Amino acid sequence: MKTVLGQHRETAYALLRMAAGFNFFCHGIVAVAFLLGEGTPYSPAWLYNTAGIIEFVTGALILVGFRTRYAAALASVQMLVAYFYRHQPDGLLPIENDGELALLYCIIFGFLAAAGSGKWSVDSCCPPRRRDLT
Repeated sequence: MKTVLGQHRETAYALLRMAAGFNFFCHGIVAVAFLLGEGTPYSPAWLYNTAGIIEFVTGALILVGFRTRYAAALASVQMLVAYFYRHQPDGLLPIENDGELALLYCIIFGFLAAAGSGKWSVDSCCPPRRRDLT
């Protein structure tokens, strides 16, 4: 027997994917705007600029649901690296080192990488064609 909320599982998943992708995309816009000569940078270091480009691209891909598994896997790894590189040296717990958002993104994107793009996505509308090699 399906519950009322269970009937909307796919819609809730699609909204989670789109919201996470949009927020990640917005983080990337700041870095891309800095590289184009506008906005304020997080840091002039090349590592932060590269992370911003990854956030911009993977956030857009996750938002529209195109190659979501690959984009979300890359974004999840990036957030794990961000946590251990930037946040974890400042304290053991995420609440101490301001790493809650990085860990939350890591977990959400890991889930998206495992589950795929779901409905309301480019991948569900236009699945990749398989070529017959015979």
